[in-house]
Amino acid sequence: MQVHQKAGDEVLIAPGRLNGFIRDICRRAGCDDEEAAAIADHLVDANLTGHDSHGACKIPEYIAVMRDGRLKLGQRAQIAGDNGAVVVIDGNLGVGQLVARQAMEIGMERAGRFGVAVVALRRAHHIGRIGAWAEQCAAAGFASMHYVNVIGHSPYVAPFGGRDGRLATNPFCAAIPIAGAPPVVLDMATSKVAWGKLLVAANKGAPAPPGAVVDADGNDSLDPNVMFRAPMGAMLPFGEHKGYALAALCDLMAGALGGGGCNRPENNGSSTAINSMLSIIIRCDALGDPAAIAAEAGAFAAWAKSSRLRPGAGEIMLPGEPERARRAARQRDGIPLDRTTWGQLLETARNVGCPAVEAVLLAASPA
Repeated sequence: MQVHQKAGDEVLIAPGRLNGFIRDICRRAGCDDEEAAAIADHLVDANLTGHDSHGACKIPEYIAVMRDGRLKLGQRAQIAGDNGAVVVIDGNLGVGQLVARQAMEIGMERAGRFGVAVVALRRAHHIGRIGAWAEQCAAAGFASMHYVNVIGHSPYVAPFGGRDGRLATNPFCAAIPIAGAPPVVLDMATSKVAWGKLLVAANKGAPAPPGAVVDADGNDSLDPNVMFRAPMGAMLPFGEHKGYALAALCDLMAGALGGGGCNRPENNGSSTAINSMLSIIIRCDALGDPAAIAAEAGAFAAWAKSSRLRPGAGEIMLPGEPERARRAARQRDGIPLDRTTWGQLLETARNVGCPAVEAVLLAASPA
């Protein structure tokens, strides 16, 4: 199976073919091979996990900021401050998927030496799905927590009780590896939904989830396009005051404590997504026997899953399990992309010099 059109006006594309297509687009836009691979691997994996908001739909945006210089190509993670277990890393506005991976590699090396590491990554262009960085740590046997903020573009998440954007979607993520079992991974925006999910909904002509956005007058709306036209509306935090409080904490942890800058007018003039991330990385065996940790985690999981199901519920899952299930299904069946996103990808490919016939053949390949 390569590509074919599904019912519902979607394109279904094999992960490997989508990865190769994105790599080609990025190389033609000026990325070196390492940058192109980092972007393609990350975006396709986001699509595989079902987080299409952080997947291939980001390519038109990325290529635009590569070409006008807001995303700096050729950059790598640079240590700007070194206190042993505490490391400050400058992303130099480089490819976020690459500099974030390098920052986690540095952090894991320090946590391996000291038992724990704190890594403050500053000034990285959009680093994508944060769960990927917790998964990177977990795969190497480290537990981790990640506080992330977004500056650069106009803030579009309203504080609790407000109607004007003052924050970004400011994700929080944490993961713990379990010996002999998949890790438990929490990865969440502090807004009701990620901004990219509204973009996907708008592309599909679908409504926004209830309670996700308000229009410019502060009225509840189901129209995702209130975020893509003037005067712009605002997104709302999840869980009302609780989501707002966590969003504020992420801004302060990554932006003030980590030094990347918080959301305020002076930091929001570049019209692109600049991430800072404060990560705490823990070597699990510094805290206890990994087998004992795994046994306790397994007992907890069994207890949680033993709850009687509410009407309409399918099963009880631990954080990270839905993503693993979607990854397996999409690896097998292909990645669905709405026709608007697919058309934007093809247009971006043409704009960087991919032969038009190549794009047409790609879209028309039989299953």
